[in-house]
Order: sequence, then C-alpha cells, then structure tokens
Amino acid sequence: MTYEEYKAVADNIPKEPGVYRFLNGEGTVIYVGKAKSLRNRLASYFGEQKNQYFKTRTMVRQAHHFEFTIVESEQDALLLENTLIKQIQPRYNVNLKDDKSYTFICIKNEKFPRVFLTRRVIRDGSTYFGPYTSKNKVSEILEIVRKIFPLRTCPLLLTPQPIAAKKYKVCLEYHIKNCLGPCEGLETEESYNARIDQVRNVLKGHFRDVIQHLKRQMETHAVEMEFEKAQQIKEKLTLFEDYQAKSTVVSQMDRDLDVFSIATDETHAYVNYLKVVQGAIINSYTQELLKNLNEDEHELLAFTIDRLREKFNSLTEELVLPFKVELVEQGLTQTVPQRGEKKDLLDLSMKNVKYFLLQKQKEKMNYTQKQTPAERILRTLQQDLRMNGLPMHIECFDNSNIQGTNPVASCVVFRNAKPAKRDYRHFHVKTVEGPDDFASMREIVERRYKRMMEENQPLPDLVVIDGGKGQLSAAMESIDALGIRDRMTVVGIAKKLEEIYFPEDSIPLYIDKKSESLRLIQQIRNEAHRFAITFHRNTRSKGFASTELTGIKGVGEKTAEKLLKHFGSVKKLKEAPEDEVVKLVGQSAAAKLFASPAFAKPEGETEY
Repeated sequence: MTYEEYKAVADNIPKEPGVYRFLNGEGTVIYVGKAKSLRNRLASYFGEQKNQYFKTRTMVRQAHHFEFTIVESEQDALLLENTLIKQIQPRYNVNLKDDKSYTFICIKNEKFPRVFLTRRVIRDGSTYFGPYTSKNKVSEILEIVRKIFPLRTCPLLLTPQPIAAKKYKVCLEYHIKNCLGPCEGLETEESYNARIDQVRNVLKGHFRDVIQHLKRQMETHAVEMEFEKAQQIKEKLTLFEDYQAKSTVVSQMDRDLDVFSIATDETHAYVNYLKVVQGAIINSYTQELLKNLNEDEHELLAFTIDRLREKFNSLTEELVLPFKVELVEQGLTQTVPQRGEKKDLLDLSMKNVKYFLLQKQKEKMNYTQKQTPAERILRTLQQDLRMNGLPMHIECFDNSNIQGTNPVASCVVFRNAKPAKRDYRHFHVKTVEGPDDFASMREIVERRYKRMMEENQPLPDLVVIDGGKGQLSAAMESIDALGIRDRMTVVGIAKKLEEIYFPEDSIPLYIDKKSESLRLIQQIRNEAHRFAITFHRNTRSKGFASTELTGIKGVGEKTAEKLLKHFGSVKKLKEAPEDEVVKLVGQSAAAKLFASPAFAKPEGETEY
C-alpha cells in the first residue's frame, strides 16, 4: 500500500481506540494491531520511514488495504486484538515456535481413566499436563505415580455393560498388584477416581494434599489393625517425599506464583516460565518466539504470558515479572520484586532464559560452521533481504543498446549461488523504438515470465533488476500484470552506490560492502551485463556483415543470412573455396558474389 493510497482515505479514519488489520491483494490478513487512536497509529506506517524496521516496511508494501474496528476502550482493543491473533495467526504478528516435540502427561477422558505419556494433544475432554522438555523427567513422574497409585494401563472399554457381562479377565498387572482389577468389577469407579484425583494433585504440584491423603490412609489402616497395609502406605509416603525433595526447589512461601522473564536477540525472543505451587517449582519451560516487526520486550512478554498461562492451565493470580505489562486477563497481581524470595525466583528464571539464549546462539554458530560456502552466502542473502526462504534460484535482467539501435536484453540464472549457463536467455527487443530502457525492461520481463508460466516452469525465488528505481518500477508493472508479485522477491541494484531498492520503497537498503551477499548480487549483475554486451556486439556485427553482403546486387537478406550462418563472418566467406559457396547458394548467386569488387582477389594471388 502506498502513501498516496493511504492519503486518499486518511481523513475517514477515526481517532477512537480500536483494532486494525492489514490485508494483502488476496484478502488475507497479514497483520493485526491495536491502537489508542486509530488515525495516529495508522499514520505512523506511512510517514517517515527512516526509523522503521525493514520488516515493517515490507509488511506495508505487501498490504493492499487495511480495515479497522472501533471499540469503547483500550482494554477492549487489547481483548479483540488478542482474539483475532489467536484465530487468524497473521504472518507478521509474533509467532510462537512449534513445540510439537515436547511431551505431555494425559489423563484420558474415559471410564477408569488411564494416565500415560504422549506427544499429541487431542481435544476430546482429556486433561493434559505439560509440556515437559525432558522425556526422562516425564517417565520418572509416571513411575512414581504408578508405584504409589495402582492404575490400569490396558486400552479396554470399561463401561458397566461389558464389566457386568464378565467380558474381561484380569491380567498380569493385577497379579503383581499394579492394578486393582476394575475390568472384572473388583474395584468401584468411585475408589478409582479418588486415586485419579490424587494423581492430578501430584501433576499440579499440590504435594501437601497428596501427603495428607496418604497419612490419613495409613492412620485408618493402623486404627483398624491392618498393620501390613499401613506399612505399605508408609513406604509409598517415604517414596513420594524422597521424590518431592529431589524434584522440586522449595521456597518458604506457602503460595502459588507464575514467574516470567525474557531475553531477546535481533530475530527471536525467549520467555522463561516457572510454575510455583505451594512454594515449590513444579515446572520450568522456555518459549521461543519469532519476531516479525518492531515489537518491544513489553509487548512480547505480555503476548507470551497469555499464551503460556493458557497452555499450562494456570489459575494463579500473582505474577512475578521483570517489569509490568498490559495483560488481556484482568484481576492479576503483577509483582516486580527488588529483594527477597520472589526476587530470587525471578533471578533463577532469568538465569534459565539467558542460558537458553546462549545455547541457541551456540547452535546457530555450529550450524553456520557446518554450512557449505554456498549455503552460508544464500543464508546471509536471505537475512539481508528479509526473505522467507533461501534464494536457491536467482535471475537477473539487463538491457544493452547504442542510441536505441540493435536493442537487446539478457537474463542470467544462478542456482545454488552458481551460474547455470544452460538456462541463460537473451532477447531481441521487439516492441520498443528508440532508447527506452524502461519499456525494454517491461517487455523482456513480461516475455520471460509469461512463457515460464505457460510452460509450468518454477519461478525464481529472487529477481534482480540491473538499474535503479525506474527500471525496477518498469519490471514490477509486468510482474503485477502477470499476478506473480507474491511468488518472488524483486529488487533493483543501482550501480553508483550499490544501493538495493525494493518496489514502492523510496528508501534504499545499503548492504555492508564486505558482505558476501552483496558480492553475490554484484557477481550476478556483472554476469548479466557481460552477457547482454556480448550479445549486443554479436548482433551489431552480424548486422554490419549482413548489410555488406546485401549491398551486392543480386544477393538478398536470406542468402546473406544463410552464408553468415554457415561461415560465421564475411572474412571467412572471402577465404572460402568457390565450389563450397556454389554448393551452398547455387552457381548464379555465387557468380554475382565473386564478381563484386569486395571479393576481388589481390593481384598476384592465384586460386588452385
């Protein structure tokens, strides 16, 4: 969307709070934002661009138009923005990195629920705890749970009808006392669900409730003189207390807290979450976010808090944060501690998130070291141009003519950062008269990609136009006419200062002169220029030679073209034996050719 297009509708934008949406040409929402004043906020996208992030400018360029919704208050705007982002997941809003590799503990929604490890979350009414970053940790928790609380592991459908019909028989798990036999009706559903409730307490971190439950059981058995059963409960209690001591960091605070901290780099943000229940840390999780626009740490942290509390089903009313943020959820207490136990918890969270950031940076360095030179260069180019994918297929266009005569153009192709010379193409400009580089660029770009689309060939990832804003704009006219703007990245490179221009962006991009990505663009540009110049020289030479031949009476254009195609030049034609020329064009044309003064033999020279 251009400044002129925005200016045409600017007066109709209210100064009320609301939510705005940028949409591309296909009607897809690419960004959702909120504003205290819609007019002021939207104007910021189309004003001075020097202080804007590159991704913001890219988003505005890709936007076809915007829509907005007026609301009553800033809080309503925050709520609506949050809802729309969750529903639509626009391309340029903050994205949470996928955590599908993490594990969960599932309490299945069924009669006599099973408790098991899974990596899939199915919305069928089952309860999920997690995600857990360590599978070993999950296995340890499940082992403790099954040792303390006998539960079934079989997938049988334990509804009243098959149980009453004696359809099932107890298995080995019953005989080794890992299960109490609900499949044969040896245990009531009420008794089984009471144990499931205690499992939920374990997974929620309510360890005190579990300990009290086991102590009441032990005391009941002791009163009833069931000392063997009491001893078994005591052993389970000791086992659970040992697990609690080894698996949690315990504070003196007897309360529930959610602790969050954040660390960022140029492209990503990382938010650590500590879930504190009854003074014990029961879970630690670090969320990775991909930054898309110029989001600050306050926005990123607020966005992630909402998502993580939803993911972990947190009902805690107090948050411990490094700074206060504007949250969707109301009624929460935000604490920014300066000292004491809460400050210690916040420091612990910060330590975890900084370590996570350091590990990601090390992984990135290791990956970079493993890359081939071509991969490294293309990755750098992708980052410099803010492309979504690697530019494996690059094409570059250039024009060549002398005062409008013999206008030609070239298209060179690079694959995997190397020239693919078999795919090079040259063009005779057909529809342009006189020295008009812009019109020539329009013609050849349209011819190139129209043919590729007709032949179902894959379009390039990156198109480089040799020239400044004028040539780039001309090329974009053809690309827009073909409807393929969103299928490729197009840039222009100006020779003087090696400036990189993007369509409809007056502010050029200056890539570091020492950058490998700029060197690659320069190499592609220079190759396109060389190929165009060479083709222009050959075309011009053939034109001169053809004119020299057609100037001979009785020699037409077709005859001249045939001779030049066979011999390559007038010089070689003059040196050729007469019988070879006769064989090619016939006795009559050959006689007229050699009768010409231009083909006369020097005195003293005899032909044998």
